[in-house]
Amino acid sequence: MAEFEERYVRWLAAQDAEEEKSATLIEQYAAVGGAIMEKVAAAWSNPAKGKTACYFSAEFLIGRVIYANLLNLGELEEMRRAFRQRGLDPALFTQVDDAALGNGGLGRLAACFLDSAATLGKKLDGYGIRYKYGLFKQEIENGFQVEHPDDWQRFGDPFSICRPEEKVLVEFAEGPVWAVPYDMPVIGYGGKTVNNLRLWQAEPVQAFDFARFDKQEYSGAYQKLIEALSIHSVLYPNDDTEEGKKLRLRQQYFFSSASIQSILRDFEKAGGKQWEKLPEHYAVQLNDTHPTVAIPELLRVLMQRECMPFDEAFAIVQKVFAYTNHTVMAEALEKWDVALFGSVIPEVYAYVVMIWDRLRRELEKKGITGPSRRPYEIVQEGRVHMARLAVYATHSTNGVAALHTEILKKKTLKEWYALYPERFNNKTNGVTQRRWLALCNPALAAFVTERIGPGWLTDLSEMEKLRPYADDTASLEALAAIKRENKQNLVSHLRKSQGVELSADSLFDVQVKRLHEYKRQLLNAFSILELYFRIQDGTLPSGFTPMTFLFGAKSAPGYRRAKGIIKFINEVAKRIEADPLAREKIRVYFVPDYNVSMAERMIPAAELSEQISTAGTEASGTGNMKLMMNGAPTLGTYDGANVEIVQQAGEENNYIFGARVEELEKLGDAYNPMTIYKKDPSVRRVLDTLVDGSLDDDGTGMFEELYRSLLYGKVWHRPDQYFLLLDFPDYVKTKLRANADYSDERAFQRKCLLNIAACGMFSSDRTVQQYAQEIWGL
Repeated sequence: MAEFEERYVRWLAAQDAEEEKSATLIEQYAAVGGAIMEKVAAAWSNPAKGKTACYFSAEFLIGRVIYANLLNLGELEEMRRAFRQRGLDPALFTQVDDAALGNGGLGRLAACFLDSAATLGKKLDGYGIRYKYGLFKQEIENGFQVEHPDDWQRFGDPFSICRPEEKVLVEFAEGPVWAVPYDMPVIGYGGKTVNNLRLWQAEPVQAFDFARFDKQEYSGAYQKLIEALSIHSVLYPNDDTEEGKKLRLRQQYFFSSASIQSILRDFEKAGGKQWEKLPEHYAVQLNDTHPTVAIPELLRVLMQRECMPFDEAFAIVQKVFAYTNHTVMAEALEKWDVALFGSVIPEVYAYVVMIWDRLRRELEKKGITGPSRRPYEIVQEGRVHMARLAVYATHSTNGVAALHTEILKKKTLKEWYALYPERFNNKTNGVTQRRWLALCNPALAAFVTERIGPGWLTDLSEMEKLRPYADDTASLEALAAIKRENKQNLVSHLRKSQGVELSADSLFDVQVKRLHEYKRQLLNAFSILELYFRIQDGTLPSGFTPMTFLFGAKSAPGYRRAKGIIKFINEVAKRIEADPLAREKIRVYFVPDYNVSMAERMIPAAELSEQISTAGTEASGTGNMKLMMNGAPTLGTYDGANVEIVQQAGEENNYIFGARVEELEKLGDAYNPMTIYKKDPSVRRVLDTLVDGSLDDDGTGMFEELYRSLLYGKVWHRPDQYFLLLDFPDYVKTKLRANADYSDERAFQRKCLLNIAACGMFSSDRTVQQYAQEIWGL
């Protein structure tokens, strides 16, 4: 009996299951989880010595970890064999919900970084919140997104260990709450290094107020319990009201304060209170602005609890923290109303002011006063600017793609770059090839290993060795067969899970990402409508290969315009389904509740990767890297990491369209979408479907609002702020060019293989190695 099987049998017996085959899913999950946890226990409890990097993030989109853990331990095939011998389905755990701890690229990047660090033997621990219901579980009802609680722990959570003895008190204006840590092992490939992901749950100091209950104030008796539970209930709660904003700030401070306390306690245990040495032992990376409140919190603890002078404490803070910026969108650079900030964490606000006072004095010495000081003001017009706080009070600010970092330097944070150029650096994002190739696409992984060996699993630059096979007919045929098998697997899954019947004989065009206007899912829908109209009037190219357009996206619950786009996509799909002529050529399906596990099915099946954000708006993207790694050429703009993908794989092996950053900057305020609308009948035809009654928004007014936003704008933005109408003609033309190229299977598969061969720099192993050497000092 193999080692895994011995542990599994022992843990299954501990579940009191009557017999192995009749054990419930919960019992089997606990048994395999227990077998994994036993295997890693020694390495997990004996972390590597030396400096530790701490990754503070509001999201960790780890997905379903059971198979990834088995893969990294080298026990995935043992588990499958043990299950088959017992007449059990090794895919049993696909019924287990994804851990609902993130939303999009920000959280998935954090998960990839943890995997890479452990694989590289680097000490990187994650800190965040253990959300009870995650973002939400998405259903599509009558074309609309409907949100439901995502109870991801309903089958248990064998990979988390509660540490009640390590709970800490987090103080708010309305009273304290306990932060209780749950630790999860992060297993590196090969199992030698096991790092830690610490997620916090809130518990009330007093769960039940007997006096209020005795007064028959029954709801009030549980008020503190409800307040505490709300902190970790939902990721990104709707914040279009004052209460929603307060809850968001509570969440951010809750995990930031708890994590700082945890780190300081560990530091004290290891070596006393030589606080000046703290930066030699810990580095803290802020994943966007959500955990920026950790900066004044550490300052507060050092000054208030340890009685340290401000200048000494601030010097320590600045050496400990580094900041990753993930956006060039001004509205996404968090700002908090001073009154709100003070009403939630008044003590911390005082330390924000101290930091701002220090900066103000520094600016005065440099002769920066009056209007020229405005871009630096941490507290300005009654608001706290968290990105400014993050740039000033850290030693490093990095972007996440070459283009993104240049935009930060030249536009978004140009004043800061002028002041502190040495702090700015680029760290292009990456993804873990273990999860996004070895695990999710085993057939392609085997194809690669057969040709170049297994070294790519820990050194993705090895993929370059695939280049000679781009002219090998047998390899290209094998690659095409793998893609077809993956498409058929996805078709079968969607038939069983959603009742939809799609054809694997069509070209799979995939756009999977968070729903936002700048990501331009609406532009994709417009292009599909244009194809539909060309089918109707007989102008579609005669050799057109049938296409299936797959969308996967969630809109923030309060983002009405994004929800309108989801409805519009589904109305386009409905129109096509009702037309037999169109249905033969194009199909559209919006996959509900897109998550990591669905991505693991869709990405291997994709043949065109839609990365169509407006040039200069997407910081990086990581979906583009996953799709490239799995052999899908990019149909996209010159934006984010698309730029580097094209540099690595060649523009001739991808499909780039649209205005570039420089062109948009030159166009500036002269851009008038109404002119395009009036001159271009194709643009007018698709845009008019929003208001001519041909597509139905059920009387919500959502479609008309989209129409008006594109042609007339709003008080807060200009018309067509993301240039959909400008890029539309070139986009349609490029999509049709990709379709035409697809008809030559050998030539198209050559493009696919060359993308796979060029994916080496997009491993998160490379990214983490750069952070470790250039920022964290590991």
